[in-house]
Amino acid sequence: MSAPAAVGFFSFTEITDPAEHHAYNAWHQLDHMPEQFRIPGVVWGRRWVSTPACRAARAVSAPPLDPIHYVTLYLMAEPVDDTLRDFYALGRELSELGRFHKHRRSHLSGPFRVTGMSAAPRVEVAAEVTPYRPDRGVHVVVTGPAVAPPLDTIVAAPGVAGAWSFADDRRSITVAWLDDDPLAVAPRVAVPAGAEFAGPFAAITPWEWDWFDA
Repeated sequence: MSAPAAVGFFSFTEITDPAEHHAYNAWHQLDHMPEQFRIPGVVWGRRWVSTPACRAARAVSAPPLDPIHYVTLYLMAEPVDDTLRDFYALGRELSELGRFHKHRRSHLSGPFRVTGMSAAPRVEVAAEVTPYRPDRGVHVVVTGPAVAPPLDTIVAAPGVAGAWSFADDRRSITVAWLDDDPLAVAPRVAVPAGAEFAGPFAAITPWEWDWFDA
């Protein structure tokens, strides 16, 4: 296993031009994300899509996260300051080379420290490795830092393989990794009062990016 993750770097992303989803996915999945793995402290990364059906299944979808289409998560190891420095420097380098997608807006982005992890007993693997299992999608809940949902309750829901929590001074983000259809799991996940966002995202298959085609 890679070095233990200390933070999760998130981006909750809106594509601002509806015609750009294919170009955005090709850029991110085939160019941008692979480049991040040359940074030693980036130990894992994945991105998921809020398809039109996933959007309709959101339990909470308030500003500023209501417009988003995708969520990206990178797990980063210590020393985090060095990893973030290299991460931002690579972003600048790729942008200067013209390898950065312009028709996108991130409504929540940055590093959040790992605050907890739990795995469903049925999956048998340790909570630390649940992100590395194949998934069919994730369920994401964003709350204030004091109202994060309990992880043991989340992993008790059928279809949830494991869950991690992340936090900074303003927000808590809970990610549940799913091995059942995200649309089927969504109503099984309890959402705390005061949540800013709660909803499912589907796994992304390379070159199958037609969710938003007219």
